[in-house]
Amino acid sequence: MKLQRKNRLRALSLGAVAVSGALALTACGSDDTSSGSTGGSGKATASSGSIKCDDAKGNLLAAGSSAQKNAIDAWVTNFTAACKDVKINYNPNGSGAGVTNFVQGQTAFAGSDSALKPEEITESAKVCKDSQAIDLPMVGGPIAIGFNVPGVDTLVLDAPTLAKIFDDKIKTWDDKAIKTLNPDAKLPKTKIQAFHRSDESGTTDNFTKYLKAASPADWKYEGGKAWQAKGGQSAQGSSGVAQQVKQTAGAISYFELSYASDGISTVDVKTDAPAPVKATTENASKAIAAAKVVGKGKDLALELNYKPTAEGAYPITLVTYEIVCEKGNKAETLPATKAFLTYIASEEGQGLLSDAGYAPIPTEIATKVRETVASLS
Repeated sequence: MKLQRKNRLRALSLGAVAVSGALALTACGSDDTSSGSTGGSGKATASSGSIKCDDAKGNLLAAGSSAQKNAIDAWVTNFTAACKDVKINYNPNGSGAGVTNFVQGQTAFAGSDSALKPEEITESAKVCKDSQAIDLPMVGGPIAIGFNVPGVDTLVLDAPTLAKIFDDKIKTWDDKAIKTLNPDAKLPKTKIQAFHRSDESGTTDNFTKYLKAASPADWKYEGGKAWQAKGGQSAQGSSGVAQQVKQTAGAISYFELSYASDGISTVDVKTDAPAPVKATTENASKAIAAAKVVGKGKDLALELNYKPTAEGAYPITLVTYEIVCEKGNKAETLPATKAFLTYIASEEGQGLLSDAGYAPIPTEIATKVRETVASLS
């Protein structure tokens, strides 16, 4: 039943994209020009009547995290069905590119799977008049480890083994370390094809933070949005690495759970809990609920725990932030920005996330997000 709801939601998103006028995001050079979200004449849903448009109108451009694209598609469908004077184009060109677009004044807001760095906050003063950019946590979820191993449907891996796989230290699927974790599996001698993101990505940042925190002896890299380990192969965006896993025997990669829906199996992760943990929105929520707000002032950046010990808490999670100016947002796009962010932070907007393969932001944090959005100027 849940899968049916998920498919209906995704179909609705695609329908809105197909019937809406295409809005080119010329300021943001994305390689994936067909995957932006557009709206304006999408089919209304039962819940669209409660969305407040206020004075929202015009074209709203945004860019960044590809992990949240499926959530953005669903939100845009509902929002533009209710607010027909607004068209929204979200370019999923990666967290790093999205932040760059924003601080260069090319977009109304950015999506990033990592909170802004101090130097990025400083740079944002150029576009945020007499102010700075802030992080608004909006989408949570597990980073799934997708695999394509012939004859294997269920696979358990732990942090040390994952670190060695993605650092090209474990090269075949019948390696002793993998066999130890999967004694009943018929593991082939197939060569491991590890794929990572070619673009700067908050998903990469969070995945490597997990490896560094959970297995520091095996993952010696500093981490960040750019992939640092040697070896492996690369692809653009979450959709790119997911597609490589789907079509390549022996492949493994990391991506947001919603990209694992089309027949891709995902790894159960062994933690210090009694049983390996599956990548589900519910299990990610258990981990995100333990996050702490570490941002200053109205910045709501979170600190995640990559080594949860609670039973069922999935350790590889991310939070996607919408990045806006606290003050000094462009006057022509501020009403549409506030109206859209108000909707997606609402109980109604957050309520769509589980069916789309994401984890809603914990209530106490979402409440702070709504208060902050209301104060944007």
